[in-house]
Amino acid sequence: MTRIASQDAEREAARTVAYLMAAAARTAPKGRGVDAIRTMVVEGEDVEALARAMEDAAPGRPDIVENAYRRDARNVRSSACVVLIGVNGAPKKPEKPFDCGACGFRTCAALASARAKRVAGSDYAGPVCTFTAIDLGVALSSAAKVASDHNVDNRMMYTLGVGACKLKWMDADIVIGIPLSITGKSIYFDR
Repeated sequence: MTRIASQDAEREAARTVAYLMAAAARTAPKGRGVDAIRTMVVEGEDVEALARAMEDAAPGRPDIVENAYRRDARNVRSSACVVLIGVNGAPKKPEKPFDCGACGFRTCAALASARAKRVAGSDYAGPVCTFTAIDLGVALSSAAKVASDHNVDNRMMYTLGVGACKLKWMDADIVIGIPLSITGKSIYFDR
């Protein structure tokens, strides 16, 4: 008979759910049928690297924001693993553009031209196609639902995505992170 301690079983469950979340993000509906989603599961020592990158991104921000980065980094350190979900913000189907203008440019070609001269904000570089940004939201929601369906505590974190972008681990213009925890009480909402 094999005996698996609860700590080991819970760590493996978090990993399995993280993989299922990546699958849910990949299969989530995409605008115009074009997939620009990127995913990554982070465990072990790389979770610490993410937490440090979050702390490194904190200084120079208003106190309340700096404190949020540090608080979220502590939460990440206490997590079993992290799911990163990002998106490449290039216009979709530039050969058959919608030219919707929601990105702030008159045409998809103008957006693509502006992307060639990327403007870096404090966290992300833009501009991005609105369709891809919407896709990111749908993918995040699909992934978080998977975690919820499996009773794994999670929270979407902008701050975590910023840390991931600073590390340049993904080919993505915007990244949001979802840390996972299996404990008797959620570490993400009672902070």
